[in-house]
Order: sequence, then structure tokens, then C-alpha cells
Amino acid sequence: MVQSVFRSGFLVRVCHTVLTWVITLILFLHNTDLRRCEEQGDLLLPGLFFLLVLLSVLLYFTVSLMDPGFVLADPVKGGQGSDEEMESMIPQSSTPRLRRCGYCLLQQPMRAKHCQTCKRCVRRFDHHCPWIENCVGERNHRWFVVYLLVQLLVLLWALHIALSGISPGVTWELWFRANAFLLAALAVVGVFSGVVLLLLGCHLYLVSINCTTWEFMSRHRISYLKNCGKEENPFDRGVFCNLWDFFCICRTVMWEQVYHKPPPNPA
Repeated sequence: MVQSVFRSGFLVRVCHTVLTWVITLILFLHNTDLRRCEEQGDLLLPGLFFLLVLLSVLLYFTVSLMDPGFVLADPVKGGQGSDEEMESMIPQSSTPRLRRCGYCLLQQPMRAKHCQTCKRCVRRFDHHCPWIENCVGERNHRWFVVYLLVQLLVLLWALHIALSGISPGVTWELWFRANAFLLAALAVVGVFSGVVLLLLGCHLYLVSINCTTWEFMSRHRISYLKNCGKEENPFDRGVFCNLWDFFCICRTVMWEQVYHKPPPNPA
């Protein structure tokens, strides 16, 4: 973990953490709802806001530093059985053959992709996020969505708190001087609120249809999708099942088996 902290994403993580706590400090020091609650002896709302900010930071580092689902070895070498056993489990006639990565030379499971930034193949690859400086894949995708949700709650609450602290002024110059820090915080929080809201909406939609960002954007180039119909998704099991599997099932999925759907039994 220490090596992960001090790799190329160290500066990004420091900037995120510093920016988060600087804005939080501005909201606590100015005459906002938080400050007024503190002066009245009501520490419930300030305490809840502080804990929510702390939770968002912890989730950020969890998603940023955890293994997104790197492919560590070939499926056969990884102890999942022999070639004959794999062929009996995965119908080769209807499933595209597993391809070998041209960079790390590992056999890629279905839905895996090599990340040029991380220089590793990632299972159920979604995208490489520069803000967390890590890939979003099979192991951390659900935590990434939870992080976005918590971050959105923090940002929307921070917007309300910042607006509550804007004080009137006799002239525009005095008003701007009195509210300069709050206006700066308001601008930053407003921009990030829009970005996080857009990201969360996109990811919830993709999760509901069991599709990744990479598959959605590069469908025409992916071997197991380019021959499917325009609206066809071989991994889609319905909204409820997709959401349940994504948020509640913590296991490695062999997508080759999901991809191959046996024909329905004749009536």
C-alpha cells in the first residue's frame, strides 16, 4: 500500500484531500449554518457534516488504492483447471476465443482490458479514472459508485451551507471582499456537483444494463459485442438482477458462461 501511495497518483490524491479539507474549513469558519449551530451549542449538524466529509475521503482512498481486479495469471495457470476442463465449462463454438494481451502477454478473460496507464490487464474493465489515478474494474467498481453517491451528498450539502453564509454588503466591492472565500468555495463545489451528478447518473444507468463504460464507448471494436445487435447486451439479466449482482454479490464472475445462453427448451 505504501508503494501505491507514492506512485504517480500521489500528487492527485494530495490535491483532492487538501481541497476537500480547505473547503470544509471555509464552511466552518464563515458565518454559515454550521457556524451558527456551533454558536448555539447544537453540534449535531456540524458533526454529521464532518463525518460525511470524512467518509467521502476514506471512500476516495479506498477506491484509489485498492486492486481494481488486475489479471494476475492465465486462467489455466491460476489453478482453475486444465484446458479440457475449461472447454467443457465454456462452449467454444458459441463464445469468442479468449485473446492474449499484446502488452503483458496474459490470456484475458472476457470483459477484461489492458490499461495503458496502469500497464496491467483489469477484469471487467470500466475505465481509468485520472481523479483517483486508478482503474475502475471488477473489484472496486461498486465502491466507486458508492463513493460518487456519498460525494454528491457532501457537495450538495456544502452548496446549501455556502449559500447560507453569503452576507449582504453596502457596495459590490465590500460584498465581494466579505464573501470572496465563500464565493470561491461555491464555484468549486458547484462545478464538482455537476460533474459528480453526471458521472453517477451514467454509471447507475450502465450498471442497470450490466454494461461498462469501455463496452458502451467501444462496442464496435469489441469481439464479443460487435456481432451482436445494436441494442443487444449478452450480459443483461434485467434491471433488478443487474443491480443486485453489482451491489450485493462479491465474487469473480466467469463472463464466458454468462455470455453463452443455452437455447430455451421447446414447449
